[in-house]
Amino acid sequence: MIESPLLKNLKGYIGGQWKATGDNTFDVYNPATGEVLTSVPSMPAEDVKAAIEAGKSALKLTEPYAIETRRQWLEGIRDALKDNREEIGRILCLEHGKPLNEAQGEVDYAAGFFDYFSKTIGNLNSHTLEEKPRDCTWTIHYRPVGVVGLITPWNFPIGMIAKKLSAAMAAGCPSVIKPASETPLTMIAMFTIIDENVDLPEGMINLVMGKASVIGKELCENPDVPMLSFTGSTEVGRKLIVDTAEQVKKLALELGGNAPYIIFDDADLDKAADNLIGNKFRGGGQTCVCANRIFVHEKVMDTFAQKLADRVNKMTVGDGINGDVDIGPLINKAGFNKVKDHLEDALKKGATLVAGTKPDDLPTDKLFFPPTVVSGVKRDMACFREETFGPLVPMVSFSSEEEAIEMGNDTEFGLASYVFTADEECAQRVAGGLRFGHVGWNTGTGPAPEAPFGGMKASGIGREGGIEGLFEFVEPQSVPRAF
Repeated sequence: MIESPLLKNLKGYIGGQWKATGDNTFDVYNPATGEVLTSVPSMPAEDVKAAIEAGKSALKLTEPYAIETRRQWLEGIRDALKDNREEIGRILCLEHGKPLNEAQGEVDYAAGFFDYFSKTIGNLNSHTLEEKPRDCTWTIHYRPVGVVGLITPWNFPIGMIAKKLSAAMAAGCPSVIKPASETPLTMIAMFTIIDENVDLPEGMINLVMGKASVIGKELCENPDVPMLSFTGSTEVGRKLIVDTAEQVKKLALELGGNAPYIIFDDADLDKAADNLIGNKFRGGGQTCVCANRIFVHEKVMDTFAQKLADRVNKMTVGDGINGDVDIGPLINKAGFNKVKDHLEDALKKGATLVAGTKPDDLPTDKLFFPPTVVSGVKRDMACFREETFGPLVPMVSFSSEEEAIEMGNDTEFGLASYVFTADEECAQRVAGGLRFGHVGWNTGTGPAPEAPFGGMKASGIGREGGIEGLFEFVEPQSVPRAF
């Protein structure tokens, strides 16, 4: 069982109070050991309704909370996260499995969003147009959307909610938050530090946990929730579009990915390999922005494959809490089996194992999947068509710029992509040709608080981070005045 001063209240949080109705609970597991960390409430629809009502009571539309007040909220959460990074990171590591230093780094990443929006919140000040169309003075105000539902996945238990909550609070929107059932403890820990360190209006933030079918249904159907922000699979995202159609809700959706990582023959291969290690194996490969298809120019395929294999063979896999491993466990058996199936499918259809373990040698009673590299990948293989969400690196050979762009775009997804080349004109052409919301050039870096991030095509709607992410949570209102 887990013990922590940040987990004193294993309940939901509604209207400034720790509470949950009923006796239903669900277990939270440590994926590294299989042990039950604790049990938390599976909250019924009546709790979700109460959380929405609490949000309504905190909402101010005609006179939103002053910008300086909202800035202080954001700064307070930023500071509380920094002060508690080690303990929050430890909790995150235990329920997710990612290495401890990576988990604590995620807390820093989360704090960065609250810091960024505290500094840029002034963009929400109303302003008057210089022009005077129709002989009127026009003032533009930015009103809070209203009570927002924030639904987050398990792969970044605090990073994902920070993206959403920081912008929502900056905009003056109360929120009802649902964490993934695999990782609710990190969210409870965050609510604890906010409750203890930040003076928020009751109902400004609310936490509900439990079944998606119960909580999601209420958030979709309740007319007092005009907006949902969701990060997760495209399958669920499509369902949310349908389920909210009657309400005409505003949606912000960050959905699935199938990231191409393109390496040209003039690229710095050592840099490309190092960046790929950091990009692909973060979170055990369980991120929507990690490279899923690695396209390598045919002239440097063998050289790059060897450099990558040398690095992969030195990586360690184990319990992330030890702090001395590179990759922790996968989140559950379903995730483990999907990676294994993709590996088996690739090898059966002609791919070659470059580094890692054969499917028959994988553990049957643990969730530790060693980093694995295969070459000779073709379009008919599952690891090309689907998002693997694990530490499998499938390499595909290409011969021309046009072919790299065409294969990179050969997916319904358009979230993140990466290009490695020393040729600036080539990089600009490829970036312009790739239908992805994020194109890293000679870097495997993912999102940052200062820049807008989101997907094209089936990878989502809207942006998080940057000024664009802030404006997702407001409704511009034009007020012309005649004299």
